[in-house]
Amino acid sequence: MADKIKVIVVGAGGRMGREVVKLVLQDEELELVAAVNRSEAGTDAGKLVGLEPCGIIVMDQLEKALSQTDADVMVDFTTPQYAYEHTSLAISHGVRPVMGTTGFTTEQIKELDKQCEKQGIGGLIAPNFSIGAILMMKFAAQAAKYMPNLEIIEYHGDQKLDAPSGTAVKTAEMIAENRKEIRQGNPKEEETIEGSRGGYYNGFRIHSVRLPGVFAQQEVIFGDFGQTLKIRHDSYERAGYMPGVKIGIQKVMEYTGMIYGFDHFID
Repeated sequence: MADKIKVIVVGAGGRMGREVVKLVLQDEELELVAAVNRSEAGTDAGKLVGLEPCGIIVMDQLEKALSQTDADVMVDFTTPQYAYEHTSLAISHGVRPVMGTTGFTTEQIKELDKQCEKQGIGGLIAPNFSIGAILMMKFAAQAAKYMPNLEIIEYHGDQKLDAPSGTAVKTAEMIAENRKEIRQGNPKEEETIEGSRGGYYNGFRIHSVRLPGVFAQQEVIFGDFGQTLKIRHDSYERAGYMPGVKIGIQKVMEYTGMIYGFDHFID
């Protein structure tokens, strides 16, 4: 049997982080070597996620986890505020980052790619690990070749920090690769309430809905003469992202440089 991939989970006490801890503890090809979460420091990682104690005690500092373990991969589901710092720190320790945290700028991604190349390791920034969501993005990008008038509507819970979501931004970027910029709508259009038409990207609009009780959905609506097309993806629970997270952990061991987007692994 091949050696297990040694994993650090950052944000282990969060809702996504707990699912990742469960994934790593229950998968025969992965090994949890550290879990990081300030508010849960001192807790056994297994007990934290409702499993049997595993002997891995949650740490309060990422630097400590990176220094005291021989991890291969760091999986991070924290907040945009710390995303770049955590990614750069992991790379400096020769640990491959798999980032489910969004909020990176284009310049930051380019800089992190250089850092990965210098260290000779791979990295992944993935706005969405859902295979269904990736297919939605790919289908939307394909449809934009033939129906270039579109809008994106994304729905998340009211505690989500960034808007639009990383998934919506990535979808917009993929669409823009297949579509010339077209400024849609009436050229004399005016917003009587600022922002009511949504965010502007490459000629089309992105709308962010934030409400209690909502998990994660996105639809791309295409309009043409006498017809519309809607491509929609709905996520209902966080466990649905875990097969994609595992693929990310495995794939990041195979290449050098920073990859932006889980879609690179779905043909």
